[in-house]
Amino acid sequence: MATQTDARAELDELETQIRHYEAAYRAGKPEISDAVFDDMFERYQELADLLELADDQRLDSAPGADHTEGFVEVEHLVPMLSLEKLSPNRRDNKGEPVPIDEQLTAWYTRRRKDLGLDDGDALPLLVEPKIDGISVSLLYRAGALERAVTRGDGLKGDDITAQVRAAAAVPQTLAGIGGEIEVRGELYWPNDSFARYNDALQARGERRLANPRNGAAGLMKRKDPTVLEGVGIKSFLYQVPLHENVTLPDTQLEVLQWLADAGAPVYLEEIQRVDDDAAAFDYCERYTERRGQLDYQIDGMVIKLDQLVYYDALEGTGHHPHWAIAYKFPPERKPSKLLNIITQVGKSGKLTPVAKLEPVQLAGTTVSRASLHNFVEVERKDIRVGDTVFVEKAGEIIPQIINVDQSKRPKGLRKTRRPTHCPSCNTPVVEEEIFCYCPNPACPAQIRERLRHFASRGAMDIDGLGASLVDQLVDKLGVRAPHELWSLTADQVAGLERMGKKSADNLINALERAKDRGMARVLAGLAIHHVGTTMAEDLAGHFGSVEALLAFAARYCDGDEDAIQTVAPDKGNGAITGMAQKTADSIFAELNSEAVRAVLAGLAEAGVNLGARVSKTDAVDGVAGKTFVLTGTLPDLKRSEAGAKIKAAGGKVTDSVSKKTDYVVAGADAGSKLAKAEKLGTTILSEAELLELLAES
Repeated sequence: MATQTDARAELDELETQIRHYEAAYRAGKPEISDAVFDDMFERYQELADLLELADDQRLDSAPGADHTEGFVEVEHLVPMLSLEKLSPNRRDNKGEPVPIDEQLTAWYTRRRKDLGLDDGDALPLLVEPKIDGISVSLLYRAGALERAVTRGDGLKGDDITAQVRAAAAVPQTLAGIGGEIEVRGELYWPNDSFARYNDALQARGERRLANPRNGAAGLMKRKDPTVLEGVGIKSFLYQVPLHENVTLPDTQLEVLQWLADAGAPVYLEEIQRVDDDAAAFDYCERYTERRGQLDYQIDGMVIKLDQLVYYDALEGTGHHPHWAIAYKFPPERKPSKLLNIITQVGKSGKLTPVAKLEPVQLAGTTVSRASLHNFVEVERKDIRVGDTVFVEKAGEIIPQIINVDQSKRPKGLRKTRRPTHCPSCNTPVVEEEIFCYCPNPACPAQIRERLRHFASRGAMDIDGLGASLVDQLVDKLGVRAPHELWSLTADQVAGLERMGKKSADNLINALERAKDRGMARVLAGLAIHHVGTTMAEDLAGHFGSVEALLAFAARYCDGDEDAIQTVAPDKGNGAITGMAQKTADSIFAELNSEAVRAVLAGLAEAGVNLGARVSKTDAVDGVAGKTFVLTGTLPDLKRSEAGAKIKAAGGKVTDSVSKKTDYVVAGADAGSKLAKAEKLGTTILSEAELLELLAES
């Protein structure tokens, strides 16, 4: 019973984490790598199987979130399931790591047992490359393509027939095949075609796409299919899950040859039929060298039973079939000793664990610190100071600890526990979802982070007030709140380390200039939860003055029904965009707090302008009333300058991409916002196209 209880507790924690990370990913702000998320989800599945959780109670039974507005959803004739994965992080009941080859042998042995095979009975396997592309289901009737549908949530997907036809990505007809068949495949963008497309973008002064898979996914969700003509997106077809009035061959290898004979693109030269699991594993390991010679991206291999008669005989789960398993190529991973776990305190009070490591070379750089995400994850992986840990880079950028080498754990290492008190001010912490927070607004660490944020370019833009100077102002001059910055004298500042009269005068002058930034910039700088640049501008625009805003906050917190209905009505949108009830509760509670009121009163006394700055608006057709999102580095304009031009023309600038976004203006190194815009089919503009729209080109 103890084992079941522990498993249930771990499952519940994983469910909370998975929901959080999925929400972050869908909001365009992913916090962990795909590999880490996959491992987490795989562990969730293992526990769900152990607890015999019904399919309708599992996370994977929930509808997916990749439906794009404007596309027709189609129910799959046969569900498109994910594949079970061989994981480098899997451990046995004793916590010992299970090698990949042993996992594959265990899977193969289970399949033999499920099928009732004797030791001497053959069970050949087919090993195929796992294309890093977009899964698609194709319906052919009498040999002609009738419909193409994305994977979606596995039960239904988006109809992209027009896009697939325009791209000429799949055959329009399959020769010699009558009846009705469904063919599964993968849409991909060959490396050379992708490079040519990117070079053309760059030549036009537009931003380059990040990678072939995301680029292809974005293009296939463009509502105007003509943009796909000639871009070079192709496909590999590899499975026939449904056939009527058609006789299929007996094996997966023969099906691929059958498809090839009908004119379908397949990867016959890259597959290998083997007799057993050991040979399959050997081919996967050796294929790593071949991987770099291909003109398309792959992220692993797929190992399938070759004889199709066994597919229906094997039961699967609601998540994956039992006749195949995926071998994923691991990223570069190195061992290092965990020297310490430090706790960082953010401006909102969030406590984040960070690993200090013995320096190790990883993906071309020296790594000595790594993300641990949150304390729930630290406890789940049982990471302890003194452990030998495996480190890899998420997306080859952010170092992360993947797991612990339990075989090298010294005796007597203490378990890492989530903090009960803030390391900076010793205030008891509070827990919210998977995070710990320090609730003390007077916490020195929070004060430093909030002052740094207040002085940042996106807020009050106080030139010269960097992190090291903020530390000295807090430690040596006792500054505790933003308004106290205006009480500083040049003589006080000049006496600090690495500061002189000229530097001190420059800071005092910068503070004087910042007084007139206006209400929106002040609100954006106060680190109020849910109040970023856009929300701050919306609040300033709606209320006009801090006095009116604070009076309204008091009414809202007192339960005034008129106030509540103003910003968070029962139905429809309120007066302020994006202000749902939960958001409003948080924002107005913080604005009504003594701490925030004291800061705002101090700023007013210091002469800081707390009124809304009214910008002159000269409405431009095509811009006025439209919603824009800015992302990436623009060639000439700063994003703030581009935003100002849009607002002056009557447009609105928001922080996140949604189906209500009219335009995304993208520069170099545009990230998840661009990917989401491409997925939604949102119109994407370069800087030049924006200026043309503004009639300023």
